[in-house]
Amino acid sequence: MRVLVCGGAGYIGSNMTALLTKEGYSPVVLDNLSKGHRGAIRNVQLVVGDFGDTNFILETLQKYRIEAVMHFAAFIEVGESVTQPLRYYDNNVSKTRTLLEAMEKTCVMKFVFSSSAAVYGMPEVIPITEEVAKHPINPYGETKWTVERMCHFQSQTGKLRYAALRYFNASGAGFGAT
Repeated sequence: MRVLVCGGAGYIGSNMTALLTKEGYSPVVLDNLSKGHRGAIRNVQLVVGDFGDTNFILETLQKYRIEAVMHFAAFIEVGESVTQPLRYYDNNVSKTRTLLEAMEKTCVMKFVFSSSAAVYGMPEVIPITEEVAKHPINPYGETKWTVERMCHFQSQTGKLRYAALRYFNASGAGFGAT
């Protein structure tokens, strides 16, 4: 299966790309390299560009015959999201909408979204389960929740199958560069 890994030159994306390769998938990394690093990607196709560019993403999905998309290309700094909320809404929400629209146009239905535990805000219940109310307290968490809701409603049309991964803190030695 050919998997487009948006943000695949970043920490989580590059580790996912390495795991996909190890498991026999054919990942294609799409990254604008603003936060990611070319050196994190080896032995896989790297496509440099912006996942929010409609024509570019359509061409990429078609050219590489992509069957699934994994999205790790969001901005992630909570403090910065508070001082620059519009930047976060543009990158994390608007560009993801463009990506989802391109997926619909090219009949790519499988989507894994790198969300965040920040969607919970200050939870009233511990331990946190998926059923706990979502009340983000900053623009970063709100953009992640907005995209999750967008995916939910798009899935109701039958044009998207998705999973949202809600991390607390991703860290570790990883799988090494691909």
